[in-house]
Amino acid sequence: MLLQTIKDFIASTGFLNMDIRSFIMIVVSLIFLYLAIKKGFEPLLLVPIAFGMLLSNLPVTGIFLPQEDGVVGGLLWYFYQGDALGIFPPIIFLGIGAMTDFGPLIANPKALLLGAAAQFGIFTTFLGAIFLGFNAQEAASIGIIGGADGPTAIYLATKLAPHLLGAIAVSAYSYMALVPVIQPPIMMLLTTKKERLVRMAQLRDVSRREKIFFPIIVTIVCVLILPPAAPLIGMLMMGNLFRESNVVTRLTETSANALINIVTIFLGVSVGASAQGPTFLVPETLKVLVLGVLAFGIGTAAGVLLGKLMYLTSGGKVNPLIGSAGVSAVPMAARVSQVVGAKEDPHNFLIMHAMGPNVAGVIGSAVVAGVMISMFSGY
Repeated sequence: MLLQTIKDFIASTGFLNMDIRSFIMIVVSLIFLYLAIKKGFEPLLLVPIAFGMLLSNLPVTGIFLPQEDGVVGGLLWYFYQGDALGIFPPIIFLGIGAMTDFGPLIANPKALLLGAAAQFGIFTTFLGAIFLGFNAQEAASIGIIGGADGPTAIYLATKLAPHLLGAIAVSAYSYMALVPVIQPPIMMLLTTKKERLVRMAQLRDVSRREKIFFPIIVTIVCVLILPPAAPLIGMLMMGNLFRESNVVTRLTETSANALINIVTIFLGVSVGASAQGPTFLVPETLKVLVLGVLAFGIGTAAGVLLGKLMYLTSGGKVNPLIGSAGVSAVPMAARVSQVVGAKEDPHNFLIMHAMGPNVAGVIGSAVVAGVMISMFSGY
């Protein structure tokens, strides 16, 4: 009896239940942890994603087990419902709005063009996904990865292609975390040293009245045109109104700190947990990952190329590097513009100029998501 008990115990351990695909995902999770902890690649995103991936791929834990008749779901499966039901993304947008100064965009409205250009990756990847056999709803959900906006990608996938949510979420957030790796080579390839050395004129001061009216006007205009964008645009602009009104300090601090940090933990670990080897390492998911990085690269390139055009038409007054910030990884993409520019000229401060396209990219990706939902939700 004792011997059988020992045998049953050994048979129940994860060591004897490991399969090769789960093992591969565990290795991937450890690589992500290395990049986050040792290299500092957006640890706030990559650490919870990587650890969630690690947990869900350890065998026999049941930590991501779905709830079924008579079966209680695993802990991370319940966290994942915040993604699947589209709850976490708007809350993240609330926090982004509360912590972000929209002043650089208001001071330089032309930055909207750079934000719009960076969305080009969404539409080219949409066509690529159609070519590879995905339907319109799936292609739209995959294409949005090019906006480099994890919450928007999750929100759109829940509406159009929930069966691809795990692959899209992991792809979007992984590439967001790897912005400092993916973007600089593209930026260097497409710009000259002379262009990278451009010092841009200081932005004008933006009045408090302008900052208060901006989120209200954007909400009214965008939601009237695209009602499906209301959850994302509305929460983003409400968070920014909290910040700029200066009358709800406690709400601003909660939204920009405690709330967004808590939701980031739940979202990150549940996104990572969705990448379970047996269901994740399949041809369809691998196509999503390839299309995702393609979308991100094209979006970055389109922003830089429009920046080059603005450099020419302005007589050399616009640094094309800020165009890469048109992807909406806030504020990571803006920091990358600053870092790449500072390598050429340590005294060149581009970050505030890059924040204009960066904020425009956030708004742009939410608007594109609204367009996609309007066009394909009943497809």
